Amino acid sequence: MRAINLPTDLLRAFVSIIDLGGYTRAADALGRTQPAVSLQMKRLEELLDAKLLLHEGRELKLTEEGEALAVYARQLLRLNDEAVARLKGRQAKGQLRVGLPTDFSVAFLQDAITMFMGAQEKVTMAITCDLSRKLLDLLHADELDIAIALLARDKNPYLVRSWEERPIWAVARDVNINRQQPVPLVTHPEGCQSRRRLPAALRSEGRDWRIAYTTPDIGGLQRAVSSGMGVTALTRKTLLADMRLLNARDGFPVMEPIRIGMFYKHQRLSVAGLMLVDQLIARMDEAAEPDGQRSAAAR
Repeated sequence: MRAINLPTDLLRAFVSIIDLGGYTRAADALGRTQPAVSLQMKRLEELLDAKLLLHEGRELKLTEEGEALAVYARQLLRLNDEAVARLKGRQAKGQLRVGLPTDFSVAFLQDAITMFMGAQEKVTMAITCDLSRKLLDLLHADELDIAIALLARDKNPYLVRSWEERPIWAVARDVNINRQQPVPLVTHPEGCQSRRRLPAALRSEGRDWRIAYTTPDIGGLQRAVSSGMGVTALTRKTLLADMRLLNARDGFPVMEPIRIGMFYKHQRLSVAGLMLVDQLIARMDEAAEPDGQRSAAAR
C-alpha cells in the first residue's frame, strides 16, 4: 500500500477552521484567501477519501472522520511547531491561562507547572481550578489556553490527548458499612460526572444510597472520607493510608473507567503553550504507568 503523507499546511487549515469557527476567519489567520483555504480542505478530503466537515445552516459540523482526524492533526501540528520553535531558538514568553479540574487529582500536574514556571521566567501563569465542564466552557469562550478535564459522554471538541483511570470505592479503615442502610456518599456537586456515576453504580447492585457530604475538590473528598463521613470513588493515586478499598464482596461493583483529556485550540496556542503542553503530556504519561494505565489518542 502506498504511503499517504498528510501535509501540515492542510492539517493547519483544517484545525484553524475548527478552532476559529469558519473558513473566512481561518483564511484571515493563515494569511490566505477563503477560496484557497477551501481548496486545501478539498485536497485533504481527497487524500483521505473522507468527508471531514459538513454545513448545517451557517454552522460547520465535524463528521465522525473529521473528529478522529482532528485529534491526530493537533498532535502532529504540536510536534511540528515544537520542533520549529526549538531549532529556530524561539523564546517562551507571555501569559498562559491553564485550567485544572477540581474533580480529578492534579497535584502532579501542579508540580510540572511549577517546574515550568521556574525554567521560563518570561512566562506568567494564571491557573483556574474548577469542575471539568466549567473549564471546558471557559476554553470554548477563549478564556483559557489549555484545559485538563474529564471527558464528556458525547463530543469533546479541542481534545488532543486522553488517558484512562479506573475509579475505586474508598472508605475510612475503621468504618463498617451496614448493608441494610443506604450507603452514605461523599461526592462532588451536581454537574460533576462522579455525582452521576456513584449512584448509578449502586443502583445496578440494588443498593440504596444518600448524599452525606458534598465538596467540589478532591482534597475535600479525602478529608471527609478519612473522617468517617462516608464512601466515595477515588483513583489509586489519591487513596490515603487511612482508607481501605471496597469491592464486590462488600456490595460495591467495579466502576467504568473515567477518561481525562487535554484540550486546547492550536491556532491560539503560543510557543510557551506548546512547551507547557509537552511537559504536561509527559507528566500524565508518567503518572499513568505505575497503575498499568496506557495513554491513548482520543477516539
